[in-house]
Amino acid sequence: MKRIFVINPGSTSTKTAVFEDEKAVWMSGGHHPAHETAAFRCVNDQYEYRRDFIMRNLREAGIALDFDAVIGRGGLLKPLHGGVYAVNERMKHDLRHAQHEHVCNLGALIADEIAQQCHCPAFIADPVVVDEMQPQARLTGLPGIERKSIFHALNSKAVARKHAASVGRRYEDMNVIVAHMGGGISVGAHRKGQVIDVNNALDGEGPFSPERAGTLPASQLVDMCFSGVYSIKQIKAMLSGKGGLVAHLGTNDMITVASKAEQGEEPWRSVLEAMLYTVAKQIGAMYVALGGHADAIILTGGIAYSTYCVDRLRSQTEFLAPVTVMPGEGEMESLAYNALGALNGELPVQEYV
Repeated sequence: MKRIFVINPGSTSTKTAVFEDEKAVWMSGGHHPAHETAAFRCVNDQYEYRRDFIMRNLREAGIALDFDAVIGRGGLLKPLHGGVYAVNERMKHDLRHAQHEHVCNLGALIADEIAQQCHCPAFIADPVVVDEMQPQARLTGLPGIERKSIFHALNSKAVARKHAASVGRRYEDMNVIVAHMGGGISVGAHRKGQVIDVNNALDGEGPFSPERAGTLPASQLVDMCFSGVYSIKQIKAMLSGKGGLVAHLGTNDMITVASKAEQGEEPWRSVLEAMLYTVAKQIGAMYVALGGHADAIILTGGIAYSTYCVDRLRSQTEFLAPVTVMPGEGEMESLAYNALGALNGELPVQEYV
């Protein structure tokens, strides 16, 4: 039996879990009040705060630092292929000096410190910067501007593998489209184990979502940027964080939005229908990326819990391929699965260089 400690820092919370092989034997998640995190100048400054929070939870639960592996949520590293990576000094340096600030950058750093105390390996797996895009998917109409692969790689690949196993096949032998729908939405074309095309869910490309503006008419966006009304910081916030449903409806609470839409309330219904339409169009685009050969369309993420949303997406896309619903993020289980595979020699441990 392998004991695995999982660390998943999010914007407003830190989730941890202990797994014995595939079974979670302890899980803990804590919310970090805004007034506490606001006291830090930048994300890196939260390192001790998050680490101490984790260590305190372990002590209070009476859990000894006796693990076979510690795995953290991967951060915004340079583009890399999917899989399991051992935490090394180069990775830690790049996380501390990452181009994009996000608290997920702390996952590997904290995992490494705890792993050193346990004398066991520290890993990450399928970070958001997994880049397996085919060359023609990168090029845009302007030299110097290239499409980037930043998406919900961890859960997207995990649900694709689980679906493949459920039908008695290997992920590496299938073509699937995975739509991860949360605060951001990413829709990827998975061809034989590689995500050959996907929208950049961090910067707001693709469908609009609860918090992202999605792809916008370029000329109108340029006019807004040079209007003198908004700063660059305000524009970027509108694209990612304050766009989408937040901009239209003032909330990212999908339970409320879906409930009001189901009752026919406006503008809730019209705005949500439009968002789902953009998701369906992105699924169609990924069907083209797969050459019209998809074994399944998988709907996942928090929004996949909504019957209202799933029913509308199913009606718009099931003529392309069978639709499978696998709601939730499953990040803790996915991380544990990857660490166990690495420990058992079933998944190769790659070196970050």
